[in-house]
Amino acid sequence: MTFGEQPAYLRVAGDLRKKIVDGQLPPHTRLPSQARIREEYGVSDTVALEARKVLMAEGLVEGRSGSGTYVRERPVPRRVSRSGFRPPAGATPFRQEQAEGEARGTWESSSEQAEASGTIAERLALKPGDRVMCTKYVFRDAGETMMLSTSWEPLAVTGRTPVMLPEEGPLGGMGVVERMRAIDVVVDNVTEEVGARPGLAEELLSLGGVPGHVVLVIQRTYYASGRPVETADVVVPADRYRIAYHLPVK
Repeated sequence: MTFGEQPAYLRVAGDLRKKIVDGQLPPHTRLPSQARIREEYGVSDTVALEARKVLMAEGLVEGRSGSGTYVRERPVPRRVSRSGFRPPAGATPFRQEQAEGEARGTWESSSEQAEASGTIAERLALKPGDRVMCTKYVFRDAGETMMLSTSWEPLAVTGRTPVMLPEEGPLGGMGVVERMRAIDVVVDNVTEEVGARPGLAEELLSLGGVPGHVVLVIQRTYYASGRPVETADVVVPADRYRIAYHLPVK
């Protein structure tokens, strides 16, 4: 193989990918068998197998037990909006994070006290082992799980206050800014870092993905006068959603 030349399995995968994208192999069509790929492209069984693995890892095809490998339906990506503008009074955070403005979503959550891990302690400027309130969310749109979120709040800030449980009490579900304001903590800044990684098995089970599928992870942290008062990981399936930012210009 000369410099710049692709390995054989990538060349085969690239040609099959083009056929899928161009519609020559439409959704639900059975992918050519390993033997057929070997014969058509003049490659070994190993190369044919690796090419199929590439397409599967990219989410373009899926295996069906006892039947073969088929081209997957390609969802049209929808938007998950992230906004720098303040939401209307009384709007819940999910209204900002839903895909499409006209969507009507539902969510469920559970909260429990926990000890901050090293990573979370660093994000919240705490010591490892300090107590935090950990809240896990599952967001759905039209019954389909679209997003997972886990948030952590320092109990040194919210403990023994009416907003200690994010989804309960008089301000349950109102969002970090409103809840913190109720205990005289003024949130004045928020940061978000967006990354991508393979989804964890339990995440993909909830999101309806298959092993190897990529998820987008938004790492969000709210600050009050430089002090972190909440941090969260928001997980979105990369093949079905795009993250859209709407930021005010000052």
